Amino acid sequence: MTRDPVMLKPGDTVLDAARIMRDHDIGTVLVSDKDQLVGMLTDRDIVVRAVADKADVSAMKVDQIASKEITALAPEDPLDKAVKLMRSRAVRRFPVVKAGKPVGVLTIGDMAVELDPKSALADLSAADPNR
Repeated sequence: MTRDPVMLKPGDTVLDAARIMRDHDIGTVLVSDKDQLVGMLTDRDIVVRAVADKADVSAMKVDQIASKEITALAPEDPLDKAVKLMRSRAVRRFPVVKAGKPVGVLTIGDMAVELDPKSALADLSAADPNR
């Protein structure tokens, strides 16, 4: 799991989110309102739900395109639960929440590094950013 997830407020702009993702070399930010998880936004969401529709990302708010129906995991949940959920819901990332507060993000890359460290996905996931 990637700890200390980057959090945005629902009213932050999509442009802010894109810049934060670039600066932190991440593909996901969590959206929270007063420490309560209310959504998740990925780099793909920005491209498909905003850029491809020629939206003004400097004015568009994060909560307009963030996924709101998300499944969160708890830090103590076993990895096999995450694998099953990823397969059944066709998702690659889950927020990790403890006592209602987001504490991390679990990605398919994180799981590859843990479960199959010699795989190509693990190598890619563990590699340094290529800015």
